[in-house]
Amino acid sequence: MSYPIVFTTLLLTGGLVAEAQMEPLDIELPRPMFVGTPSNFDVERLEEPHEAGRPPFLAPAGITNVALDKPVYSSGEPRTGELWRVTDGDKEATSYSVVELDAGHQHVTIDLEDVFNIYAIIIWHYHMSARVYHSVVVQVSDDPDFIFDVHTLFNNDINNRLGLGVGEDYHYVETNEGKLIDAMGVEGRYVRLHSMGNTDNDFNHYIEVEVYGN
Repeated sequence: MSYPIVFTTLLLTGGLVAEAQMEPLDIELPRPMFVGTPSNFDVERLEEPHEAGRPPFLAPAGITNVALDKPVYSSGEPRTGELWRVTDGDKEATSYSVVELDAGHQHVTIDLEDVFNIYAIIIWHYHMSARVYHSVVVQVSDDPDFIFDVHTLFNNDINNRLGLGVGEDYHYVETNEGKLIDAMGVEGRYVRLHSMGNTDNDFNHYIEVEVYGN
């Protein structure tokens, strides 16, 4: 999908203010597997569904998915699937594309293999059926161990079950749109995504993660 609207804005990069041409991010969505977005989950702080679809997200012109085919590591061996599928570009909700990690707190880390300015991260945990994942936390760092210079971009762990701090972001229902997180141009090489089960079972899943930057 393409949009004719182009904006300019000021970006702060490396301490310098630069004018950047902004345009709606072109995101190719997988096929929807169900109609509508159920909201009858017994989950605190659940965001309202986008009845008319997600509004366009403005980002600097020319940015690309810098996570495509990049290496992925995890906190434990997958129960099913292979980690490379998290960044292989396949967002369709099929059993072939899903990676399942064990129950409890688990995370995957994407090595972008260079430092990028990151503007958007889109996550497809699982969209074969509607569900909500618990304690989703998304972080960016230059440190592969995530000890130093850690930027937390999203955190809906409202009870601090992961020990990473109390989150203030809303829970959301998984759909074919994925979850788009505004990364605001943060610099980093590694992207880590945490979760702790979902409303259907205790396991953790990933179909695809895209990281848009330059």
